[in-house]
Amino acid sequence: MSNPKYFVLDTNVLLHNADAFTSFDDNIVVLPMTVIEELDGFKRHNDELGRNARHAIRQLDTLRCQGSLKDGVLMENGGTLQIIVEKKDMPGNCMDMGIADNGILAVANTLHLEKKTVIFVSKDINARLKGDALGISVMDFEQQKTNFDELYHGWSEQTVSAETVDLFHKDKQFSHDDFNFKPNEFILLIDEGNSKHTGMGRAISPTTLVHLNTAFDTAYHIRPHSKEQRMALELLLDPDIALVTLIGTAGTGKTLLALAAGLELVLNKDSYEKLLVSRPIIPMGKDIGYLPGTKDEKLSLWMQPIFDNLTYLMKDGHKTEEGSVRGHVNQLIKSELIELEALTYIRGRSIPDQFIIVDEAQNLTPHEVKTIISRAGEGTKMIFTGDPEQIDNPYLDSSSNGLSYIVDRLKGQELYGHVTLKKSERSPLSGIAADYL
Repeated sequence: MSNPKYFVLDTNVLLHNADAFTSFDDNIVVLPMTVIEELDGFKRHNDELGRNARHAIRQLDTLRCQGSLKDGVLMENGGTLQIIVEKKDMPGNCMDMGIADNGILAVANTLHLEKKTVIFVSKDINARLKGDALGISVMDFEQQKTNFDELYHGWSEQTVSAETVDLFHKDKQFSHDDFNFKPNEFILLIDEGNSKHTGMGRAISPTTLVHLNTAFDTAYHIRPHSKEQRMALELLLDPDIALVTLIGTAGTGKTLLALAAGLELVLNKDSYEKLLVSRPIIPMGKDIGYLPGTKDEKLSLWMQPIFDNLTYLMKDGHKTEEGSVRGHVNQLIKSELIELEALTYIRGRSIPDQFIIVDEAQNLTPHEVKTIISRAGEGTKMIFTGDPEQIDNPYLDSSSNGLSYIVDRLKGQELYGHVTLKKSERSPLSGIAADYL
């Protein structure tokens, strides 16, 4: 191997993707001993970080059986994996070795001072700043990363002649060989001479648009307030679409529309056995155990935004003789027509015939969304909603989160549809906050 590159990995890279050390081709991947110690600390966790830590450790143990990790073991991709023990007296080290990040950086710095071509890889911005200050090349872990600024919106505008718009409204569909649409992409046809003369259709083939289905105009007495919300309802209510993603800022209605569609299809249409709603547990700690009370009491606190939306949807003509709107929601939960569950407990399940909503999905990693989608059994529909610009997970951003990853990788699949909602409909005040703050 002539002039190999040395990729020194931070612990968070393996916690993000347990297979990360196989992603650097025929180069040398270095794991400082501190990384092994930190993986050992995470392996007892019952969350995704713990699972990734255990998976990474098992792979390292397999490599250990093939040779000395101290000297470097050849991997199947042609690269070499090496574990280096950092020492306080490493050449050029001027950092506090009591800090884990500094121990990892000390290994990278030592290799750098030995005139090796070193790249320090970390999901932690501060760690990358430290590495850069030491003169080391640094990078984020780029695999499974998208370009958020160019992310597929699920709809676009097409300027056409007035005759084309009229023909589309008359025939309820329109075809043209010059079109090249993605499955389930929405197109707003705009008259080139009059921007108010329009027609909105959905692609059923690369060259053909059809009118939106009038049966999908409303869901559980909720009507769309914008063209994007109408597009979303089309996808949410269509039984042929198994996976839907909705991206939008606060107040655009993505969660409310998903819940309305779920209630419509579960309670009114009997299309699914139950409505399952889940959210990732991020700000409250690693698990719901940090909240007081029983599992149901913990979930009721964490799921309050879902309760708020369900209560709003139940207000108009859905009260029962036994009590309030909230009582009706609780009764639906007790009857198991609606289930609220932490994502922690979804892994390992096979879930058939359910309408599943995963809210705040921007806080999930690409691996986590893959795990969740793989839980879908026969007849299940999954909805992922969120705002990639509002992320609480410290190692994710708008381009590396699981929600953006779904949109980028699955666009063009016939079972999938996506809409980016732009306008806040919650209130004028919410709209101002979304636009200006």
